[in-house]
Amino acid sequence: MPARIASVALLAAGLCGMTTPALAAGEPEAWTPTATALRAPAAGIVLPQTVGDLSLAKSGEASNGGRAIDNYAQYLSEDGEIQATLYVYMPTYADAALAAYMTDKAIMARFGSKTRRTAYASAPVGGQPGRAIRAVYDDAADGALTTAAGFVHAGRWIVKLRVTGPTARRAEVVAGLDAMLANLAVDDPATLHAATPVRFAQCPASDTAQASLAPAATGETAPPRDVGIPRDGQDSLCVRGTIATADGRFEMLQQAGRADGPIIVPMDDSGTLLALDPAQDGAGYRLSIHMVGQTDLYGTYDRAPNAAQVAAIIDGTDPQTAQAAAVAAYAANGDVTVRRASTTAVR
Repeated sequence: MPARIASVALLAAGLCGMTTPALAAGEPEAWTPTATALRAPAAGIVLPQTVGDLSLAKSGEASNGGRAIDNYAQYLSEDGEIQATLYVYMPTYADAALAAYMTDKAIMARFGSKTRRTAYASAPVGGQPGRAIRAVYDDAADGALTTAAGFVHAGRWIVKLRVTGPTARRAEVVAGLDAMLANLAVDDPATLHAATPVRFAQCPASDTAQASLAPAATGETAPPRDVGIPRDGQDSLCVRGTIATADGRFEMLQQAGRADGPIIVPMDDSGTLLALDPAQDGAGYRLSIHMVGQTDLYGTYDRAPNAAQVAAIIDGTDPQTAQAAAVAAYAANGDVTVRRASTTAVR
């Protein structure tokens, strides 16, 4: 499985140890500063260098160095007690509602059972209503901290905002998040997706039979199709089953009322996600694993794999999926390069 980025540990630590790698000639810039603002040029995302009482401290790439697809910028209050981080990253399955949901799970796991979610709803961003999800958490870390988060889906990009500080300064934490949402600018406002927290139902009982995987055909190098599930909370999902893995428990999700539709398994708060998409000829499900800037492509199962099989895929113990048949790598400009296993790249 791919290395996971933007985890709650990084969020909580504020990426304090990150440095900006040197760029080779021709590599894209993660950030372009101006006199007053910081811009992620590939994403067309801009935030002022000073937002409310927070000022830019540093910026760089969280992972995938030199590709400008996974970028962070850290903001601090004057005394450093309140820390904020702006993430602009390009998962190949971009969904603000799932990003909010998985971050919510990570925050609850990281900060303990006393943590209370006191806000979780759609919010405006850059003056546009309903284009962000806003969450506030009180009494985190045994009552010591307040943390707040915002999530935006703009084109191919996810924007995640996190602000954390002492509980005694809750008002400043919340004001910091709201100022960042209000001042976030997008080159093309039409790329902002309406977003609302995801809603879950319970799927009807699913088949528990074993599925068999047919490897991808030799020479198959088509870029992955978009997984056909409404995103950003625009429709209800249902829980098909719960997957118990070495890394924790994850939900198999499907669009409510679509027993024959795609199945997804979100695996972390950075967009790593397993997808089972109905094959184009209607026979079985194609397996792919999505992450920041990359999709691993496998073969086609004759039916939807059961929970135990999906757990083995995630844990890396399923011999059928030991190696992807092809890997699709996404550049910051949207170009896709597909590489077959042990072969040269094609476009």
